[in-house]
Amino acid sequence: MVEVQHISLNFGELNYVRQWPDGAVHGHDAAGVVVRAASDGSGPPEGTRVAVGMAPHAWAERVAVSPASLGTVPEGVDLADAAALGIAGVTAFRVLRKRSVLARDVLITGASGGVGHFAVQLAALAGARVTALVGSPERAAGLRELGADRVLTDLAETGDRFDLVLDTVGGPLVAQAWSSLAEGGTIHLVGYSSGQETTFPPGSLFGFGEPRSIATYGDMTPTGGELTDLLGLMAAGRLSAPVGLRGDWQGVADAVRALFARKVHGKIVLAVA
Repeated sequence: MVEVQHISLNFGELNYVRQWPDGAVHGHDAAGVVVRAASDGSGPPEGTRVAVGMAPHAWAERVAVSPASLGTVPEGVDLADAAALGIAGVTAFRVLRKRSVLARDVLITGASGGVGHFAVQLAALAGARVTALVGSPERAAGLRELGADRVLTDLAETGDRFDLVLDTVGGPLVAQAWSSLAEGGTIHLVGYSSGQETTFPPGSLFGFGEPRSIATYGDMTPTGGELTDLLGLMAAGRLSAPVGLRGDWQGVADAVRALFARKVHGKIVLAVA
């Protein structure tokens, strides 16, 4: 049992909010303190600060969580920052470790969002040449400092070919990214914030050379291992939490409106009073 101190919002889960039954407790990402250890001894002891990732019903004052969905928060890491990891951090981490990106060209679309901020940092740490794509010049702030070699607002600004594309936007941008994909490259689809359809021009899916691919993402396996790795990077000062808005959970309605209006760079973290 975890006493929750901070919750973190994700664009994707809020898209599905109307599919939940009335009265359901929403949310998947949080951070707090263990107030009752697992009876089988498999989890952290009482009093341990923990991050909760991809666990159901996390937006609550207390939540029962499988130890496999917890990461222990090291000293020096703020609980609010730890709450920001969850879906966004683990998604970026899992996609980028699927292949070596050392000295490879990696494109991160929607780079000003939560997944994007983590992906830029993790790809740079792995030795990639990182191109960050954002929707406007205003949303480019801080991405070079996080490790992006270039920040673009239009993929047509470059003629480069990418070995890996982590796409959070969907829509027409996927077809554009496909035309910029190197031989043997992969586009990983991890989101669809544009809400638009993707149409490929005739013949664009045919090509010679090493096959290119498009991969979906929906890994719902326990996150404890990845959370531990990411929290370790945060404790070492090698990874920062992209918290663009902090507030109180009673202001969740305003926070959601700000998220969908794209007024927030990075993550939203709300304190649970």
